[in-house]
Amino acid sequence: KQKVKLKVTEEKLLNLMLKYNGGKPRAETKLKSAVQLQDLLDATRQLVPPTRSGQESDSDAEDLEHIEKLRQVKAVLEEGGHFSGIYRKVQLKPLKWIKVPEHNGDGEEDRPIEALMILKYGGVLTHAGRKQAEELGRFFRNNIYPAGEGTGLLRLHSTYRHDLKIYSSDEGRVQMSAAAFAKGLLDLEGQLTPILVSLVSKDSSMLDGLEDASIEMDEAKARLHEIIISNAKAKNTNGSVEFPWMVDGAGLPPNASELLPKMATLTKQVTAQVKLLAEGEDEKLALTSSFSRYDQAKALGKTTIDAARIAAGLPCGSESFLLMFARWKKLERDLYNERKDRFDITQIPDVYDSCKYDLVHNAHLNLKGLEELYKVAQLLADGVIPNEYGINPKQKLKIGSKIARRLMGKVLIDLRNTREEAICVADPKFTEDEALFLPTKEVEHQQKIQVRNEDGRRSSTTSEKSMDQEDEDDRETKYRLDPKYANVKTPDRHVRTRLYFTSESHIHSLMNVLRYCNLDESLHGEDSLVCQSTLDRLHRTRELDYMSNIVLRMFENTEVPLEDEKRFRIEMTFSRGADLSPLEDKTSETSSLLQE
Repeated sequence: KQKVKLKVTEEKLLNLMLKYNGGKPRAETKLKSAVQLQDLLDATRQLVPPTRSGQESDSDAEDLEHIEKLRQVKAVLEEGGHFSGIYRKVQLKPLKWIKVPEHNGDGEEDRPIEALMILKYGGVLTHAGRKQAEELGRFFRNNIYPAGEGTGLLRLHSTYRHDLKIYSSDEGRVQMSAAAFAKGLLDLEGQLTPILVSLVSKDSSMLDGLEDASIEMDEAKARLHEIIISNAKAKNTNGSVEFPWMVDGAGLPPNASELLPKMATLTKQVTAQVKLLAEGEDEKLALTSSFSRYDQAKALGKTTIDAARIAAGLPCGSESFLLMFARWKKLERDLYNERKDRFDITQIPDVYDSCKYDLVHNAHLNLKGLEELYKVAQLLADGVIPNEYGINPKQKLKIGSKIARRLMGKVLIDLRNTREEAICVADPKFTEDEALFLPTKEVEHQQKIQVRNEDGRRSSTTSEKSMDQEDEDDRETKYRLDPKYANVKTPDRHVRTRLYFTSESHIHSLMNVLRYCNLDESLHGEDSLVCQSTLDRLHRTRELDYMSNIVLRMFENTEVPLEDEKRFRIEMTFSRGADLSPLEDKTSETSSLLQE
């Protein structure tokens, strides 16, 4: 996703803000609908010269930057010839006002003379992303669910024996990933939008946002910056090299401070090449100035499918060279401040993402130095990204607990509900209260979780909504259809599935809680949920790629008495997702995926 910020003083844009905020001079405006964005595009076209004139080079630097940003806004709004509110939205916030006479002449009123325009765009799920999500759904259907003859997932689903709920964060690309996964999981046909509307529920309070841990994350990033810049030797908080994951800043390359200047130089080289491509695109637009704006977009291939764009030597998707240049220019500017001689390590993940995106989707542009930049960025990103969520296990647990608290609580409720339902089905004499029988340690742990959830419930109204959802899940078992009337051979065979699609930050956080929860002081040094060999493997697992997943499966051993704690067991698996390297030797399957 990209963002453009600029201060505007133009009358046309200020009038547009007043038009859509009800004429309130101090209120901000959000533009999302096609009509609103078309109005903004019309105004922007009148303010931006059609091409860069030679005189611009002599003008004031700030004016030049302002025109370039307006040009970027215009390019975003002209993308593809149609508008989509999911992927483009504009905010206008008034900053300065003057007093002017009221229309009826009785007094004075405020009139805005400057506003801040914020344009957010991008974050569109690519063709390869849709295919990967669908393939993973198909893999889950065939491999994650145990199946016998006539008892596969699709059979269970079609005979009302599959209790499925899918939750997603508020991000458009996350929602579309959830829909694509559901399409593969349930072997559905057709477009993703109807699947999204009918099967995917949004839960922003549980799956979005990092605000709860923002202070701790800022502290971790500041300490990380110190370690990288000072080339400080790793400090072992456990006193033993046997556990490398216990080191502050574990995973950082030893020569990180030397890699940063190299990264900045290579970023500048790539940006310069994209700038030349953007200037060439500008000349094409000037030559086609007699076309309508939509035809101009069509002439540059912006409404064709990716294959045709690639054949024409254009960037993948609907991105123009101008927007591609804006993306790289921002990275170049933010990564290294020449005046202050200071690197911003928080830009490292963004540089890595841009490199990987262009190597996977825009390899046909043959940008020189991009592969070398990718290798440098990967070395740094593999160390920086995991440490942004805590530079040692105790800090990782603290940050992870704050970010993933609601999600972890919901998972515990899911497991409890599944267990209760299985007990009630196995022996109808058990009431729901009796099914709550748990071994002592687990009872104490559940009580702790409950107390924390109660605290959270008091602390915020958002949390209350999340808890209401949890209460609804508590009641799910009461509405299950009686399997005896399903006219199937195995009516008691039943599967409950809960899927949560969220951001990389939530996966990091949840993984850190599962790995390091035994370090919490209240657990008095209990064993880890994860064995030492797995901790080591997870430490050596660097990037969490697209569709990384954590799977918790509860199994029931019907040969064991209901009261026995071995009746149920939980299996936890983890995958780093697509794990697609753009530099490795391409197999025919990988090549077709990259092409798609």
